[in-house]
Amino acid sequence: MRLRIAPFWIALVLGSTAAQQSTAQLAARGPQPNIILIMADDLGFSDLGCYGSEIFTPNLDALAKDGLRFTQFYNAGRCCPTRAALLTGVYPHQAGVGHMMTDYGRQQHPGYRGNLGTNCATIAEILRTAGYRTMICGKWHVTRFVDRRGPKHTWPLQRGFEKFYGTIHGAGSYFDPVTLTRDNQFATATGTGYYYTDAISDHAAEYVQQAAAARKPFFLYVAYTAPHWPLHAPPEAIARYRGRYAVGWDTLRQQRHKRMIAMGIVKPHWPLTPRDPRVRTWEQNRYKSWQQRRMEVYAAQIYTMDRGIGRILQKLSQMGAERNTLVMFLADNGGCAEEIAADWKGLHIPDKNRNGRAVQLGNDPKVTPGAADTYQSYGIAWANASNTPFRLYQHWAHEGGIATPLIVRWPEVITARGRLTDQPGHVVDIMPTCLAAAKVRYPVTIEARTLTPLAGQSLLPVFQGRPGQPGPIFWEHEGNRAVRDGKWKLVSRFPDNWELYDMEADRTEMNDLVGKLPVIAQDLFQQYQAWTRRSNVEQWKK
Repeated sequence: MRLRIAPFWIALVLGSTAAQQSTAQLAARGPQPNIILIMADDLGFSDLGCYGSEIFTPNLDALAKDGLRFTQFYNAGRCCPTRAALLTGVYPHQAGVGHMMTDYGRQQHPGYRGNLGTNCATIAEILRTAGYRTMICGKWHVTRFVDRRGPKHTWPLQRGFEKFYGTIHGAGSYFDPVTLTRDNQFATATGTGYYYTDAISDHAAEYVQQAAAARKPFFLYVAYTAPHWPLHAPPEAIARYRGRYAVGWDTLRQQRHKRMIAMGIVKPHWPLTPRDPRVRTWEQNRYKSWQQRRMEVYAAQIYTMDRGIGRILQKLSQMGAERNTLVMFLADNGGCAEEIAADWKGLHIPDKNRNGRAVQLGNDPKVTPGAADTYQSYGIAWANASNTPFRLYQHWAHEGGIATPLIVRWPEVITARGRLTDQPGHVVDIMPTCLAAAKVRYPVTIEARTLTPLAGQSLLPVFQGRPGQPGPIFWEHEGNRAVRDGKWKLVSRFPDNWELYDMEADRTEMNDLVGKLPVIAQDLFQQYQAWTRRSNVEQWKK
């Protein structure tokens, strides 16, 4: 098994026995950068302007213009596993979050506990020992939430963060978010104009101001719930997109694909995948006005998130901290094709909104989405467009489920502005990248806990225009599984057989080569099997 750990990191790990660094060591490093890590929720690969979208995202587009865009970066295919891998630098199952927030048992299923394990450390835990201020705004969703009296040992403040404003649970109303928390205490949404995306942005900007004024390096994790369902957005943001989606999903996919080719995001010889077979043509659709509205609200959610990111970056500039701040933006999985039914149940679905009106649950064409008393999603057809030009969605390990935009800006390091890179990478690379940027060792132990070695590698060489050292990348979620090594990808949609694709010739996964190249497929399969044994990954049951 080829571990994805660069020699630099091996030396650091072997040379460190504790996380705490001496004052002399800290002084010898020189100026350490601030780090802002921003994550969107259920954002499709083509949903940003700088990745081919019609959605107005001027702040993220400007970030891309001043920095670097990755065209072959990957998440873990679902919200909880991606967040666990992002925060810890190990694969989700190694961190105990191979599925969602359900505990399947420590002895029988150690990779599926639904809580961050004690065998891993968060970026915040390690950077805090090196003198960083550590803050988080937004969605946590890497802890089991039983009820409001439940344990808090895996909440943000117990995992390295000094300040927290956000939600413990993974989804909910944007106008009255469930499990809203400030630091370690539950909070309540207040004010007639409260909107969760704006609240995340405003608190993040405030944290930037406070941290920059303290003249200590800081790490800020901004985890939006946008554009995850439910479809909730401010009326003026929705109005901006009124009528924009009358062209329908078929034309939209073609328009985005054309722009993506022109930008260099995708290759001209990668064909647009066929429309999802469960979806009718736009002309055959019976509820055009309602369908347009669903996508209008979704676009408004992304627009509002981008507007908030602009406020965060503006505050960074006002504080004179822009040049030595590493900013990274990515998504936790591809677009979500889930269709909300009227009989859905869950903690995140309220019976009434804050004004006492009954919430109308489900994707009912007779109900206009967007307001606080509705609870809908944008559905399969628009998710298919979000993931242009790829197949499938969140949950799956085909490209539509795991491909994410990654935008990076760091003016003192990234000098080739507006560049694209096709260097493959994965969210497990974010932790080693942050530590390398901060010149901080990844420890063998922290607070008497022995840590699992990093699974990722630093992306700093790529930032500097040099080739990275990519190794094999692995996925498993709900039985959907994949391994990518170089240009080859072996992938299976549960419970189907394995498929083999050449990612240079066919990244949209249209030409299965498993029958023609059995030796390559077998080699990848053996790598996958070795990874499952090492990483607490189990075979999903039918």
